Amino acid sequence: MPGGRLTQQERQQIALGLADGLAYAEIARRLDRPTSTVTREVMRNGGPTTYRADLAHRATERRAHRRGQSAPRDPKATPPAHGRDTEAVRAYEEVFATVFMQSGLPTMTARVLAALYTTDIGSLTAAELAARLEVSPASISKAIAFLESQGLIRRERDERRRERYIVDDDVLYQSTMASARATAHLGEIARQGVGVLGPGTPAAARLENIARFVDFVSESIARAADQARAVLHSKPETPPTTTP
Repeated sequence: MPGGRLTQQERQQIALGLADGLAYAEIARRLDRPTSTVTREVMRNGGPTTYRADLAHRATERRAHRRGQSAPRDPKATPPAHGRDTEAVRAYEEVFATVFMQSGLPTMTARVLAALYTTDIGSLTAAELAARLEVSPASISKAIAFLESQGLIRRERDERRRERYIVDDDVLYQSTMASARATAHLGEIARQGVGVLGPGTPAAARLENIARFVDFVSESIARAADQARAVLHSKPETPPTTTP
C-alpha cells in the first residue's frame, strides 16, 4: 500500500469518484489507500459536494509550507493527554466530522462539534478552537452561532471570564427527541391530507400508511431515547488496580 502524501493525480481520481457517487471506501480501494486517508482529504477540502482536486492540492501545499515555517516544538511542552497519538486523534476528528456532515451539518460546524466531542473536558474557547482547526475566529463564530441555535452546545464563562463552548452529556438525547418530534410532525401533516384527498381514495390510503409508519417510528425513537438516556451519563470504568 503506498504511503506519503496524495499526489495531484490521486486527488483528481478522488474528484472523479465523488462525481460518480462512489463511497469513500471504493475510492480508497481504487487508489490502494486507507479509507481514512480519502475521508480526511475530502473533509479537509470542502466536503463531498464541493471538493476540487486543484484547490485541494494547493491547499495541502500551503499547509505544508506553514508547518515548515512554524517554530520547532518546545521540548518542555506538555505531551498529549493519556499518551495519545496526536496525528491519529486529528485524523479521527476529521472522520467524526464527516459523519456530522453527512447528517446535514455544514463543514465548519461539523468540525467544531467534532473537536468539542473529542476533548476530555468537553469544552473549548473560540481561540482554542481556531488554533485547533487552523481557521479564522470568524469561521468559529458562525459555527458556534449555528450550534447554539440548534441546542447542540451551550456557553459559559470560566474563571478568567473567557467564554467556553460546551457539549453537554444530554445534547444527543435532546437532538434525538427533536428528531422524533420532527418525524411525528410529518405524520400529522400526512394524516391531514387524508381528509383533503378523500378517505378511501388511493392517494389518501398512501398518506394514511405514511402517517401510521411515521407514528410508529417516532414513538419508538422517543421511547428508546428515554430508556437509554442514562447511558449518556455513564462514567468510564476504572481498570482494577493490582497489588504486587
